[in-house]
Amino acid sequence: MRQYIVDSFTSEPFKGNPAAVCVMDKWPSEDFMKKLALENNLSETAYIVKEDKGYHLRWFTPGTEVELCGHATLASAFVILNYYDKECDEVRFNTLSGELIINKVGDLYEMNFPTYELKEIPVTDDMEAAFGVRPVKAVLGLDLVCVFEDEKQVREMNPNQELLKKIEGRIQNATAKGIDTDCVSRSFCPKLSIPEDPVCGSAHCQIADYWSQELNKNKILAYQASQRSGYLTCKLDETDRIIISGAATLISISDIQVPVDKF
Repeated sequence: MRQYIVDSFTSEPFKGNPAAVCVMDKWPSEDFMKKLALENNLSETAYIVKEDKGYHLRWFTPGTEVELCGHATLASAFVILNYYDKECDEVRFNTLSGELIINKVGDLYEMNFPTYELKEIPVTDDMEAAFGVRPVKAVLGLDLVCVFEDEKQVREMNPNQELLKKIEGRIQNATAKGIDTDCVSRSFCPKLSIPEDPVCGSAHCQIADYWSQELNKNKILAYQASQRSGYLTCKLDETDRIIISGAATLISISDIQVPVDKF
C-alpha cells in the first residue's frame, strides 16, 4: 500500500497540517485503517479507493472515523491530481458528507464544502475554566465555536483538555482574531484524540461562515494560530456552501509493509 504524507494549507514544508494519504485498490478492514491511523498519529489518515466515477474517500483520526476533514481532503486531492490523474484539474470524492468536488487552480486546491446552521448558546463557567479566559460568545453547529475578545487570548491560551472533553460530552473544536487576516483561530478536538488540530479545514465551514456574517463579507482570509500555523481562503457562495482554498506540500512517499490481509 502506497502512503503519502502531505502538509496542507501551506507551501512551506513542516508547516500547516500534515495528513497521511493511502491510495488502495480495495478496502482493507476497518480495524486495519484504525490501527494505521493510530500508528501514524497524525490528526487524520485518509484512505482512497477508485470507483467507476471518481474516488471513495474516508478519514480516520487516531481515535475514530470522522464524517468530514478539510486538510486531509486537500492532501488527498493533491495526491490524486499530482500522482494519479495528472492530466486532470478536478477530482470528485464520495464521502460520508456527500460528494466533494476539488479543483486545482494554479498552486491552490479549491474545496467545495457544506456549511452548517449556527445556533447561539449560553457561555458557561466550564468554557471559561477550560480555556482560561471567558468567551464573549458561543455558537453551535457541527462543533462548538467560541468567540473571544481579542487575538492575543486565542494565541496564548493553553486549554484544559479534560475540561474540554467534558464540555464536548455535554454538548457536542473550539476557536475564535494579526497578519492582515479576517480571523484568527485555534482548533481543539480531544473527543477525537486530537489535543489541537494544527489547521482545520472542516472547522472553517463554521468559523468562516460566522465571520462572513459578522463582517458582512463573502470572502474571508483565515489564519490558524497553532504552532505549525496555516492560511485558508474561504468564500461563501449563493447555495450556502463554502469554497475553502489552500496550498499543499509533499513531505514523503512510502510503502506500508504490514500485510493488509492479516487484519
